[in-house]
Amino acid sequence: MESIGGDLSTMAPRPFAGAHLAAIQAISTTRTYQSGDIVLEAGAPQDRFVLVEEGEIEIVDPVTGQRLHASTLGPGQFMGELAFLNGGPLTLAMRASVPTRTLEAPRPDMLRLMSAVPEIGDHILTVFSARRRRIFESGDSGLVVRAADRDPAVARVASFLNRNRIPFHEEADGEPQVTWSGNPIADPTPRAVAAYLGLDLKARSTDLFDLIIVGAGPAGVAAAVYAGSEGLRALVIEDCAIGGQAGTSSRIENYMGFPTGISGADLTFRGQVQAMKFGTCFAMPRRVEALARRDDGFCVTLDGGEELCARAVLVATGVQYRRLPLDRLEALEGAGVYYAATEMEARLCVATEAVVVGGGNSAGQAAMYLSRVAKCVHLVVRGDSLADTMSAYLRDRLEADPRIVIHTNSQLECLEGDDHLERVTFSRPAGSMAVDCRALFIMIGAAPNTGWLSGLVDLDRNGFVRTGHEVGATSTFATSCPGIFAVGDVRSGSVKRVASSVGEGSVVVSAIWTHVNTRPPAEVGIGG
Repeated sequence: MESIGGDLSTMAPRPFAGAHLAAIQAISTTRTYQSGDIVLEAGAPQDRFVLVEEGEIEIVDPVTGQRLHASTLGPGQFMGELAFLNGGPLTLAMRASVPTRTLEAPRPDMLRLMSAVPEIGDHILTVFSARRRRIFESGDSGLVVRAADRDPAVARVASFLNRNRIPFHEEADGEPQVTWSGNPIADPTPRAVAAYLGLDLKARSTDLFDLIIVGAGPAGVAAAVYAGSEGLRALVIEDCAIGGQAGTSSRIENYMGFPTGISGADLTFRGQVQAMKFGTCFAMPRRVEALARRDDGFCVTLDGGEELCARAVLVATGVQYRRLPLDRLEALEGAGVYYAATEMEARLCVATEAVVVGGGNSAGQAAMYLSRVAKCVHLVVRGDSLADTMSAYLRDRLEADPRIVIHTNSQLECLEGDDHLERVTFSRPAGSMAVDCRALFIMIGAAPNTGWLSGLVDLDRNGFVRTGHEVGATSTFATSCPGIFAVGDVRSGSVKRVASSVGEGSVVVSAIWTHVNTRPPAEVGIGG
C-alpha cells in the first residue's frame, strides 16, 4: 500500500477492479485537472474520495509550494488518510503534476459504500491507516510545533498531538509557537489546534444520539466499536487523548494477542479506527462538566456551555492521577513535571537523570521506558517494597536494569526551578537526596473521575460508580439511574486492567442496545 509520508511507488495498493470499481464509479463524478492545479488545499476538509484514473497527483509543502516526494499517486491509486473518516483535513496539499482525470465521490456516499461493501472499506482503511502511521512517523505535515521544550503551552499541544497520533512536524529551534500552513496559531492550546483539525465537535442542541460515551480509555473505545457495529448512533467525548491513562503506557506486555507487547496508544488508536469505521463519532479535547435528566434521556453540558443529548450515557471516565501537595507543582506542570511518559517526554531525558514517583505498573513501565534514553532513572516508592503493587515480571526487570535505582520508603520533598524544573529532592531512610533533572513523572495512584455526574448515580465511599447487584440492577454495568451505565476503572469493584476494561466496554453495549430499543415510539422524548 502507498503512503503519503514516504515512497508512494514501492508500496502501491492493488487497483479497484470489476464490481468494486463499478460501485465507486456509480457514486462518483469525473473531474479533470491541468498540470499545477491544486486538487486539495492543505487544511481543507477531506470532503470527497478522489481516485486517479489518468495522470498523477503529487504531495506539496503548503508553505514553500515545492513537491515533497519523488513518488506520486498514479492511475488506480486514491488520495486521503484516516481524517477522511471524520471529514478532517489533510495537513499537506495535493496537486496535479500532469494533466489528470479523477473519479470523485462525496464523502457521505463513500462512507456508505465502505460500510455496504466490506472489501472496499477494509482496503481503503488499510491504506489510510498505513498512511497515517507513515505521516506521523516522518513528521511530514503543514502543522509545525517549535521549541516545545521551552514553553509549557506549546509542550501541551505537542503532547496532545503525539498522544492522539496526529501528524505534525517538530522543530527544536526558533521562537516557541505552533503554526498551521506557515501561519502562527495565536495562544495555542490543544482545543484551538483540534478546531483546525476538525476534531472539536461543533455541537448543536438539536443533536440526539442513542449513546454518549464519556471517556476514551480502553473501556470507552471498546464500547464505541461495539455500539457502532450494533447500529447505535454514538458519540465519544474525551477531554485529553484517546487511550486515557492506558494510552500513556509505553509497553503493555500481558495483553492477549501481542506477545511482543504493544503501547497503550497504539492499542486504543486501532480501536478508534475500528469505531470510526462503524460510524461512531469522537469529540476532543472536550470535557463534560455536568449531566442532567431530560424527558426520556439525558443531556451533558460541555466546557463552553454546549448541551448534547442522548437516550443513554456510558460512564467510562476512568481515574486520574493524584497530585502531590508540593510547592510550585502546578507552576511546573508541563515544564518538567509530567503525568505520562511518552516519546515526547522521553526526549527531555536523553543522557540526563529522571525521577519517577510511584509503585504501580504504570510507574514501573515508565521507568523501564525512560531507562532506554536516560543516564539514570530514580524510582521513588513510598512503601517498603514493590511486591504488593507491581507485576512480578516488571519488578524483576526494574531490579535487573543498571540504569534504574529504586528508592523505597521515600517521598518527594521539594521541587526547584524557575521557568522549568531543574532539581528534585526526596527523602530516604539514609537521608535526603537531591537530583538535578528536567523531568519528573508523578504516578501515585488515582481518584475516580465522577464529579460531573451531578449526583444522578450512587457512588461508593471512594467515589467510584456502584453498579449491578450493588444497586439492585439486572445488568452488571447498570447504575442506580436507568439509562446510565458504567464500565472500566471508574466502576466500583472493577479489575484495574486494560483487558478487563476492554471486556466490560464490549459487553455493556448489549444492555445499552436493549435500553435504547425497547421503549415504545410514543414514549420517545428528546428530539423525537
